[in-house]
Amino acid sequence: MGTSFLGLALAAILILQFSTPINSSFSATTSLPSRNTYIEYIKTSCYNTTFYPKLCYHTLVIYASTIKTNPKLLAKTALYVSLINTNSTSRLMIRVSKIPGLEHRVVAAMLDCVEEVGDSVYELQRSMEEIGHASGSDFSKAMSDVETWVSAALTDDDTCLDGFAEEVVNKKVTAIVKRHIRRIARLTSNALALVNRYASTQANLP
Repeated sequence: MGTSFLGLALAAILILQFSTPINSSFSATTSLPSRNTYIEYIKTSCYNTTFYPKLCYHTLVIYASTIKTNPKLLAKTALYVSLINTNSTSRLMIRVSKIPGLEHRVVAAMLDCVEEVGDSVYELQRSMEEIGHASGSDFSKAMSDVETWVSAALTDDDTCLDGFAEEVVNKKVTAIVKRHIRRIARLTSNALALVNRYASTQANLP
C-alpha cells in the first residue's frame, strides 16, 4: 500500500512539474532561410566544444533565430537553458522531499539535494547577470567570475548526486533524482564549455 502510494505521488509530481510551460524572454520562433546558417553554427559549436553535443544541440537549436552566429548569445542562451532546467528541478526536489512515508535517510539526502540545487540556481542567476556586464576593460574579470559561478553550480549538482550513491536508499526516489540531476549537470557542463570558448576567443582578439 505504502509503495503504491509513493509511486502514485511521484508520478503526480512529475506530471505537474513538467507539464507547465515556461515563459521566456528568448525567442524560439522560425525565421527566414538564413536560419539554416544559424542552425549549423549551433551544431558546429556544440559538437566541437561540449562533452554532451547532442543535448547541447537539441536544447539550443530552438533558439537559433535569437543566437544567430553570436558566441556571446550562444553562451548566454546555454546558461539560460541550464538555469530554467535547474530551477524546475529544484522545485521538483522540494516536492519529492515532502512525500509522506519516505525513510529518514532519504529525506535527509533530499533536503541536502534541495539546498545544493538551490545554490546552483543562485549561481547560474549570478552567471547570467555577470555575462551581461562582460565588455571593455571589465571583460576578463567578468568572464572569470562567470566561469567561477558556473563551475560552482556544476559542483553543487555533483554533491547532490553523492547523497544518493548508496544502493540502500529508496530506489524510485533515487532514480528520479539521478535522472534529473544528471541532466542539469550535463546542461551546466555544456554551458561552461561554451562560456569558456567565448571567453577565450574574445580574449585573443586585438
